Amino acid sequence: MKSKSRRNFIKSTSLAATGAALWPQFSMGMNFSAQKLRVGMIGVGLRGTNHLSNLLQRDDVLVTAICDIDQARIKIALDMISEKGGTKPQVFGKGDLDYRNLLELKEVDAVIIATPWLWHTRMAKDAMLAGKYAGLEVSAANTMEECWDLVNTHESTGTHMMILENVNYRRDILAVLNMVRQNVFGELVHFRCGYQHDLRGVKFNDGKEPYGVGAEFGEKGISEARWRTQHSLLRNADVYPTHGVGPIAAMCDINRGNRFVSLTSHATKAIGLHNYIVAKGGNDHPNAKLKWKQGDVITTTIDTSNGETIIVTHDCNLPRPYSLGFRVQGANGLWEVDGNRIYIEGQSEPHRWDAADEWLKKYDHPLWVKYGEYATGAGHGGMDFFVINAFVESAKANIAPPMDAYDAAAWSAITPLSELSIANNGEPQDFPDFTRGNWVKRKPYNWIKDTY
Repeated sequence: MKSKSRRNFIKSTSLAATGAALWPQFSMGMNFSAQKLRVGMIGVGLRGTNHLSNLLQRDDVLVTAICDIDQARIKIALDMISEKGGTKPQVFGKGDLDYRNLLELKEVDAVIIATPWLWHTRMAKDAMLAGKYAGLEVSAANTMEECWDLVNTHESTGTHMMILENVNYRRDILAVLNMVRQNVFGELVHFRCGYQHDLRGVKFNDGKEPYGVGAEFGEKGISEARWRTQHSLLRNADVYPTHGVGPIAAMCDINRGNRFVSLTSHATKAIGLHNYIVAKGGNDHPNAKLKWKQGDVITTTIDTSNGETIIVTHDCNLPRPYSLGFRVQGANGLWEVDGNRIYIEGQSEPHRWDAADEWLKKYDHPLWVKYGEYATGAGHGGMDFFVINAFVESAKANIAPPMDAYDAAAWSAITPLSELSIANNGEPQDFPDFTRGNWVKRKPYNWIKDTY
């Protein structure tokens, strides 16, 4: 979609239609709606520049500061801003903590954090302490302490943060959410989801070979291979749960009338990354001697307070096609993303699947019906447009986002809890109640009515 069209979207769409009406939970504090949102970018790698590109399409956003310790990425970001005719932002990147100087700027209202995982929580916490509305890439936290840090800092400062889980805005996901809200599946019973994505070529990439050929990571790697692979070496856990569990959490109203109660997790043996290194670098490659801790397939089962079960699968170290493995099942039928199929009792032919296309078209979500044309080319099939729009509109109005600190904590807690369960032979682990009992009275977001 040409940038002119997306700018026209901003000019022709009122805040009441896409901001405050979408996200009804207001908070006290400064209201940015009468001015342009001034955004600082912390991290301008591949994901950060994707967000930057979408922000630069908007007339209601000024990118006033950027930060990255990689000067090559700084140059790329500055060139992007210059090409769009933007004013040169203030630049930070003299060291790991220079982002804190960015947070001191009065010219920054909100920040988007797209850095390696281990920096996510501390940067979001510092942003909230500085009074900046924080948009945080996934996963939001790595440890239980970090999960609580997000919640406690939000509550103590009154500053908001939004977990930027873009899959919640995927077109088929929102159509199925529409079906859930209209009770097409009946009372909900069971879900499946996960992150099933062959990332071997991402985890081993030195930039000297074609994508997916090398066997290097860490200091010899580039992009995510510099940091992401280390998690597979050191942790036996589902380290990336939110793409799958975020959409399911919205469907079953987690933290808003329902909550995660406990989980059990199991891991297979770890052979995938070793085999890949040997295939690409040979038996004598130094990395072939490493012992990988993360099981190739990690399966987690979550129980909710309303009696549903959710199976979450992490499968990134073996050869396979991409799938988030969604399944939504209720008393009257179910949808499965693999096979693109739906069965609804009384409407489908008994014991035979329907192709999902007509159902998804019938229940296409109002957001996509009304604004889908503006999402073309925004990244990840258009869902990046919607997640950034939700962030910008929420930050401009200084209201609670659709996916908040409590969601970030609950979804991210799967990582440390799965690690504990696996280490203790699948022993059940209890979820903390990050809302401190308020999940009982917190109202679900009305993702259908409030989108008009």
